[in-house]
Amino acid sequence: MQTRPLMTMQVVVAAPQKIGAVPHGTRTTAPIASGHFEGPRLRGKLLPGGGDWTLLRADGVLELDLRATLQTDDGALVHFASFGLRHGPPEVIAALARGERVDPSLYYFRTIPRFETSHRQYQFLNRLRAIATGDRRADGPIYTIEEIL
Repeated sequence: MQTRPLMTMQVVVAAPQKIGAVPHGTRTTAPIASGHFEGPRLRGKLLPGGGDWTLLRADGVLELDLRATLQTDDGALVHFASFGLRHGPPEVIAALARGERVDPSLYYFRTIPRFETSHRQYQFLNRLRAIATGDRRADGPIYTIEEIL
């Protein structure tokens, strides 16, 4: 599989809303406060709103559902949705939960981003598939997003 860099995106989340035990695991929502993204063909910021919905399953896998509105530096709006999984050794996941910085190669953090926009200049986003690797930080994740060629 060949890829090329699309963007790096840093998401800043507000205090998590711990919903608690639900039928399929433990649910938490982290509202998006801000963020930014930059790549060879686009750059800009994440608008406040949206969120990072997570479900911690009984097997220790964290299901990720991130949705946000991106605003490019020239004012275009892009709907961003990304679904994926995060898991790893218990001691690594515990360090992440404490807010410690952990080498992302020590755990699995992969998502499948999807984009939607009506802006003419960025319609290439509507026609691509991408894959992202994540790096969990105390204030929110950093995603390295690659376009699949």
